[in-house]
Amino acid sequence: MLRRRIAALLTSLATGSSVLVLQAAPSASAAGFVVSEAQFNQMFPNRNSFYSYSGLTAALGAYPGFANTGSDTVRKQEAAAFLANVSHETGGLVHVVEQNTANYPHYCDWSQWYGCPAGQSAYYGRGPIQLSWNFNYKAAGDALGVDLLNNPWQVENNSSVAWKTGLWYWNTQSGPGTMTGHNAMVNQAGFGQTIRSINGSLECDGKNPAQVQSRVSAYQKFTQILGVPTGADLYC
Repeated sequence: MLRRRIAALLTSLATGSSVLVLQAAPSASAAGFVVSEAQFNQMFPNRNSFYSYSGLTAALGAYPGFANTGSDTVRKQEAAAFLANVSHETGGLVHVVEQNTANYPHYCDWSQWYGCPAGQSAYYGRGPIQLSWNFNYKAAGDALGVDLLNNPWQVENNSSVAWKTGLWYWNTQSGPGTMTGHNAMVNQAGFGQTIRSINGSLECDGKNPAQVQSRVSAYQKFTQILGVPTGADLYC
């Protein structure tokens, strides 16, 4: 698929049937991203149209260091690592919301002073990193300047907002791990540390090797598409 461009018709020249059409260049974020739209589509051939390439590139400005720190190889490894974990979380960018609806009422921590203004069952997993819990919606929304506590549905209705929540977690949260996914890749701690920061308490240290392997396999595939080595320490 060709990269989307906004074509602006500026003028028609009175020279037979010729028409002068100027096309705008891609945005800086899209132009500078180490994953092309063709590569993105190769990684996610069955993706939900909600998870658009344009939505992802529009979100990059929120965290300009993402896939933009270190050597070209490191940048591509980080992009592959993020997208591999995202692929695992969403079944290949297929699922926008958590599939087990029985879990929905569980993600409200009433001990937080702000409570759950959108409702007991409103903070289920959404988006590329499957953001869940009222306190995560509050923290992500505060960081991104979007009121996700009162309107968490934005994460399933706005592609750019959804991608921003994934980038928020990747770049700022260490979860059950000891470092963010971003720092794990930039400092070459290994892909395994990104798994630990996302779901290490349930998957790492032999707790669920099949889930770990799913993430590693996606990372190996995506680094191959981007033409870079995987680096060491893939497992946790």
